[in-house]
This record gives sequence, structure tokens and C-alpha cells, in this order.
Amino acid sequence: MLRVVLMGVSGCGKSSVGAALSARLSVPYVDGDDLHPAENVAKMARGEPLTDADRWPWLDRVAGVLADRAPVIVGCSALKRGYRDRIRAGAGGPVRFVHLAGSRDLIAGRMAQRTGHYMPLSLLDSQFAALEPPGADEAAVTVDIAAPLPALVSAIAAGLAEDAR
Repeated sequence: MLRVVLMGVSGCGKSSVGAALSARLSVPYVDGDDLHPAENVAKMARGEPLTDADRWPWLDRVAGVLADRAPVIVGCSALKRGYRDRIRAGAGGPVRFVHLAGSRDLIAGRMAQRTGHYMPLSLLDSQFAALEPPGADEAAVTVDIAAPLPALVSAIAAGLAEDAR
């Protein structure tokens, strides 16, 4: 069963890539932003970074979606190895992480242009400070978000297909 987590800092394109990858693979996409408890959303909207304690219930919800709805793609920052390990532990099967990697300047520019999202640009630095890119032992697919969306989706699909062989 395919269980994919699109990970990266806020503004890296998880929602856009998730929707496009979902269409390409005919696998449902769930936006992790919709799984946050209301308290987390309010905290981020005030410009306060989440703590690990704030994140655990959210990460458990992400893992629950992976366990209950596979095949599925979920967008979730999963910034730290410990967060990814928590998701893996509760996912009910193997999980592939796809790291949407990009420069701070590129992502800040994208965040400045988006409207209607609760995550303020002021929290981007805290996201980068927390980010622990996946290690080689995690077998993640890493893509550069500077590429056009169709190229990103093709690269991700190819990376996921390598696992299926």
C-alpha cells in the first residue's frame, strides 16, 4: 500500500505538489494543515512556533491517516527525524517521505505571495532552524522545488516507482 508524506518547510509547495501528484497517481491527497488541532493553528497564526509537545498529537493524526486511508499522500512538514519516526511508527506500514527542498529566498517569495494561509512569513526561519533533512538511511526522495511543477511531479513519480521494482 502506498503511503507518501510530502515534507518540507511551510511554503515549499506541499499542497500544490500534493494535488498534482494525486492526479498523476490517482491516489488521494490529504493536506496535513487540515489535521492540526485548532490550538496549533491559532498559535501559528499569532506568529508563535509550535513546540514538539504541540506537534505530537498532529503527527499522530497524520500517522492515523496513513494507516487508515492508504493508499494516500499526506502533506506534513515532518521537519525532524523524530517526527518522521513517530509517523512511521503509527502508519501501519512502510512510508515514503518526499522532501520538497528549496532555498529560503525562493520559499519566502512564495509565502509573501500567498493569501489566506495562517502560517506567517515570520515563522519561516524557525522552520528552517528545525529542519533535519532526511538521512540516506531514510530512503527519501528529495526534489528541488525550483523546478516547474510538472517536472517535480515526474521526478517524484519516478522516485516512488523505483521502490516498487
